[in-house]
Amino acid sequence: MAKAPVLTPQAEDFPRWYQDLINKAELADNGPVRGTMVIRPYGYGLWERMQQEMDARIKQAGARNAYFPLFIPQSYLTREAEHVEGFAPELAIVTRAGGKELEEPVVVRPTSETIINEYFSKWVQSHRDLPLLINQWANVVRWEMRPRVFLRTTEFLWQEGHTAHATYEEARDYAAHIHRDVYADFMVNVLAIDVVLGRKTPAERFAGAVNTLTLEGMMRDGKALQLGTSHELGTNFARAFHTSYLSREGRQELVWQTSWGSSTRMVGGLIMAHGDDHGLRVPPRLAPVQAVVLAVKEGDAVLAAVRSIGERLRAAGIRAEVDDRTDVPFGRRAVDWELKGVPLRIEVGPRDLENGTAMLARRIPGGKEPVAIEALAALLPAVLEEDQAALLRESRSRRESATSEVASVEEAVEAAAGGWARIAWSALGPAGEARLAEHGVSVRCLVAEDGSVPDSDDAPGTVALVARAY
Repeated sequence: MAKAPVLTPQAEDFPRWYQDLINKAELADNGPVRGTMVIRPYGYGLWERMQQEMDARIKQAGARNAYFPLFIPQSYLTREAEHVEGFAPELAIVTRAGGKELEEPVVVRPTSETIINEYFSKWVQSHRDLPLLINQWANVVRWEMRPRVFLRTTEFLWQEGHTAHATYEEARDYAAHIHRDVYADFMVNVLAIDVVLGRKTPAERFAGAVNTLTLEGMMRDGKALQLGTSHELGTNFARAFHTSYLSREGRQELVWQTSWGSSTRMVGGLIMAHGDDHGLRVPPRLAPVQAVVLAVKEGDAVLAAVRSIGERLRAAGIRAEVDDRTDVPFGRRAVDWELKGVPLRIEVGPRDLENGTAMLARRIPGGKEPVAIEALAALLPAVLEEDQAALLRESRSRRESATSEVASVEEAVEAAAGGWARIAWSALGPAGEARLAEHGVSVRCLVAEDGSVPDSDDAPGTVALVARAY
């Protein structure tokens, strides 16, 4: 009788495969309140690595980390009409605390534009105070009707950047800088996901923004996942909160602002972009554990060897872990590490030691081969880089092969059944966008014909990227 697979095959039921993998790889559990999640240590380790890589890029862009309260007076949100209207269905509102009714209800943070602007208006007085570049690592709450772990949860973790600038041009350029040099750089060069950079349509913009830049990644089932956004807020929030400054010319001017964010949704993107029927495949530059050294059988010599190899790999700058749990069957341990997507397994048994070799198993391309133990520390950095590049090539190839050029709404809907479609925005327009929505298909972003980000919604040659999305 054939042995049942550890995971539901992707081709059989992709959503079930996704949930199976989260459970079997010990990434997360459902929380006690509907729509919440408990992130387990290995899943949180992935998020920590994302934080580290992103935080370094954010700081390189000049922003500094701060923290603002979780509770926001409800009156703050009502000051910017479009903003409160956009978030109203998702708000969690506290009306009673300390055993009594609150004089003013407070909102559990859905995003921080309003509360941060309250303080920006205090901190910004002169052109000398600009630009003001702030980032926050925090949790937010948006009451989710159709929750899915990592992808859509009532509470999730993220970073949100908020900036104030003296001119429109400075704000526009900074939003684009974050979009390109922080988010895209991280997602392409660390997550190994070949994202498309584009501009949201007016119907898809962030509530209160004048422009939203997005990064869209194709998952292995052909759907799109929005992995991050960067918004130009214009002077909308500055006007609502009276955030102004004295210019060099002695005039009171409103600041121009941006906000931008990415979240634990990226963990879901990592799973669905790279995972296969055997589990996760974690890009080496991201992986909390790049190589695990496994003792195949117990024995003093084997245990001493795996520990020594682990020390040498760590000394070579490789994030290595030793698995010397010989009281657990080797096959079970190997499957567990495969599920977790660790890029490299170095397996050492008595026979390997006799030959002075270890068996190197590569998770991303697959396959095993014996490698001299003495050569491992020098060899593995190049192997990890090869496998990082292979994942990105695979991601790019999938997107290119599953993207169709179409000329009508009907063709776009058909193409979106298993991939993406590109259609001239001038031929589609808002009316066509509304027709797509009737079929559960959306315009993910607008791009220029050459793949760059258009300067405006109606720039000549603009193409709409159309897909079903998470």
